[in-house]
Amino acid sequence: MFSRIALFLAANFGVLAVLSVSSRVFGLEHWLAQQGMAGQLNGLVLMALLFGFGGSFISLALSKWMACRSMGVQIIEQPSNSNEQWLLETVATQAKAANIGMPEVGVFQSPQPNAFATGMHKNNALVAVSTGLLQAMTEKEVEAVLAHEVSHVANGDMITMGLLQGVLNTFVILFSRIIGMLIDRVVFKIQRGIGPGYLIGSIVAEIVLGIVAAMIASWFSRRREFRADAGGAELAGRDNMIAALQRLQGDQAAEELPGQLAAFGIRGGISSGLKKLLMSHPPLDQRIAALRQMSP
Repeated sequence: MFSRIALFLAANFGVLAVLSVSSRVFGLEHWLAQQGMAGQLNGLVLMALLFGFGGSFISLALSKWMACRSMGVQIIEQPSNSNEQWLLETVATQAKAANIGMPEVGVFQSPQPNAFATGMHKNNALVAVSTGLLQAMTEKEVEAVLAHEVSHVANGDMITMGLLQGVLNTFVILFSRIIGMLIDRVVFKIQRGIGPGYLIGSIVAEIVLGIVAAMIASWFSRRREFRADAGGAELAGRDNMIAALQRLQGDQAAEELPGQLAAFGIRGGISSGLKKLLMSHPPLDQRIAALRQMSP
């Protein structure tokens, strides 16, 4: 479950890429390069802050809409059956216990057990579950999954992730341009304007620094997952939270036998190298072990 972070990071990367390309196409970076060194650096800092936090918060503001569109979430406005009524009542009870506003609740069609929470504010969030999750899990396990998502909302994980990503974006934009400037000055001896060193060096540096930034964001996301598991255990019971993760662990093992499915949000413990550093969720066995160390 939990494609929330993946959606946010993908949206943030897309918005940042559009802003970065636009700054080159419309001549903003060329204009900055014509300024004196002090003016150029001041302009770069301002552009990095504007684009860095702008890209992050645009993607955050669009996160709920993007999640609904990309995953086909049907918002439950008036429950049409007992299952939908139970979902609304369960989320309402958990939201009250977590001291947040009632999130919107939705269901999307997917055979895989999946769930996510998103939204720019903890009192205006969305919690959605897949049909596969409702079919594969017991009521208590579904309750634990919902509690995990409500905990994400109550912990303010999306806005916190947005702030972190804004800081990371800013440093990526700023330092990639500074590296490009240094290559122009030192290697190509260009003192004003934009040369090949800036154009090529800033793009390569942005890609490399972007990967480093993604590693930092992924590490932070993995820390937040442990906290959301603990919050889910408090709202729905530790044993139920463990049972839900074990259910996903069993599903994961069954799906991996034919080797047809790659990492899908919740999966962990099967990656290595760079891919492992970019995982947004810890391996399931680590999460289960952490829950078992909690008091019942």
